[in-house]
Amino acid sequence: MTDILVYVPNSSKHAAEVLTLARSLGDVAAIAFDDAAASLAGEYGAAKVHKVEAAGVDDYFVDPKATVLIDLVRQSTPGFFLLPSTDEGKALAARVAVALETGLLTDVSGLEADGTATQDAFAGATVVKSKATKGFTLATVKQGALDPAPAPGSPAVETVTANVAESDQRVRVAERVDEPAGDRPNLAEARIVVSGGRGVGSSEDFALVERVADALGGAVGASRAATDAGYYPHKFQVGQTGTTVSPQLYLAVGISGAIQHRAGMQTSRTIVAVNKDADAPIFGMADFGVVGDLFEILPQALEAIEKRK
Repeated sequence: MTDILVYVPNSSKHAAEVLTLARSLGDVAAIAFDDAAASLAGEYGAAKVHKVEAAGVDDYFVDPKATVLIDLVRQSTPGFFLLPSTDEGKALAARVAVALETGLLTDVSGLEADGTATQDAFAGATVVKSKATKGFTLATVKQGALDPAPAPGSPAVETVTANVAESDQRVRVAERVDEPAGDRPNLAEARIVVSGGRGVGSSEDFALVERVADALGGAVGASRAATDAGYYPHKFQVGQTGTTVSPQLYLAVGISGAIQHRAGMQTSRTIVAVNKDADAPIFGMADFGVVGDLFEILPQALEAIEKRK
């Protein structure tokens, strides 16, 4: 089988998805910069792990990591090199593509053995097939592209020692701020997401959306219109310019369904929409729709949920 190289940045569900996809293409060799990422690689079927030890690598922007990745790709000559489609993943992939003069495919949702990728274009309005015409297949994998499937094993671990070169110290990280996790599930990885839109009407009324999410054990999301209006913090925005989610259940409350929002939640397994406008675009992709006033419908839903507990 073809050798597949995968950058595993952390122990997230997204990284597990990339490993699962990679495993379907060939034998996986993972690149990890910490123990948690290396452990995840073994849990999801990597046959080999390049465990990188590089003091100070996180003190700078992506350049030190990019140098390590470029060197490992040169040594490995893989058929595929896959990374999560995050801000960091795309920045790293771009540097690898330039340094090794290979094509780059971003936000892929599927890959075939011959390197043909499936991508959602125009915010999900069109699905296209793409293939790099030069070099190996270098791609970033979209979050929610598939369900991660564990395949525990005991990979061979190779320790890679690297130093941060002066040429990679051009941009230093001045500060990192960890946001409080809170009691709700992480939005990007939640199995249930309840999102509110402009139809919620105010930041105070978002408390009703939160109550429904808490009753279901889910995360709270918001449309761009809602976050721009100040109803809910921007870090909870779901959409093309926010967080991409792929939960088992997505409840869209007071969201009309603009294309950029749909791009961020269209892979949800079951979509339920509540909106007073029967012609709202969100109903076109919803599995179940309720036309009516959310302030009448959600309290009834809460009552029914509580009765089933």
